[in-house]
Amino acid sequence: MPLDAKFADHTFLVTGSAGFIGFHVSRALLQQAARVVGLDNFNDYYSPTLKHDRDRELQKFPNFVSIPGDLADLPVVEALFERHRPGKICHLAAQAGVRYSLINPFAYQKANLEGFLNILELSKRFQVERLVYASSSSVYGGLTELPFSETQRVDTPISLYAATKKANELMAHSYTHLFGLATVGLRFFTVYGPWGRPDMAMWLFTKAMLEGKPIKVFNYGRMRRDFTYIDDIVQGVLASLMVPGLGRYEIINIGNHRAEDLSRVIALLEQELGIKARQDLLPMQPGDVPATFADITRAREKLGFEPATPIDRGVPLFVQWYFKYHGLTRR
Repeated sequence: MPLDAKFADHTFLVTGSAGFIGFHVSRALLQQAARVVGLDNFNDYYSPTLKHDRDRELQKFPNFVSIPGDLADLPVVEALFERHRPGKICHLAAQAGVRYSLINPFAYQKANLEGFLNILELSKRFQVERLVYASSSSVYGGLTELPFSETQRVDTPISLYAATKKANELMAHSYTHLFGLATVGLRFFTVYGPWGRPDMAMWLFTKAMLEGKPIKVFNYGRMRRDFTYIDDIVQGVLASLMVPGLGRYEIINIGNHRAEDLSRVIALLEQELGIKARQDLLPMQPGDVPATFADITRAREKLGFEPATPIDRGVPLFVQWYFKYHGLTRR
């Protein structure tokens, strides 16, 4: 997608703007002179300090409006729509994490179902031009035929998190069918990179290795993931918001189209950190899957999407940021 698209002509609402993907999408839009309204509740699922640090970076842009608030609080979200009248929405706020859903199920019901319904209803009422929302590769849980394609049936989720993401796709479909709301659901595959999430493998492994602690490696290391660098994700999201010619209802994979062995990522971290990882090999966690791999044919055709960052480039970029953010000195 050419970056001369008319971003400056639009007001974008980005929910979860202090989250990992939301921060990067907001910054990319602001760099294209768009007006961005960011909504985030800065919850403590992981470090609120990290979220506030991201938000401060965004507030350096004059076209950014930061609104603290909960997506499930309808009057707050309603007031936001009334005041700012966003024309396009990038809905990235959600309760994330497969493992967390095993012990905190109601957090997913509130954020991922109630919160999403609020966004759908207000998008309909305020005649939003396009609603792009985050689905997840977790909806493919239980499937064994790789790569994962949007044409496969995904009606057997193996975690509550995955079930809420599939529910989002179904809820969007009903609003598209009933009210003509243009919706694009993006199934993200294992996103990593600078400003990433502390609950994900790249951060967890880096932190543990630097502290001389063992890393937890599930399924005894027999894991493959379609690691997708954040800059590639952002390009897919921006295209989803802006390209013409999309159908009224779209579901699109956004991934790197490469299933990497987890051992390869660990080896790259060892090389970059100069530390041999001590591995605590553990069985598969409930709700987890041994492999993810995105078929991105549809993204290529509809969005002009082409991932450009292999993990041997992406992992060093993450580590460099990690050292800088934490004020650490390289060995």
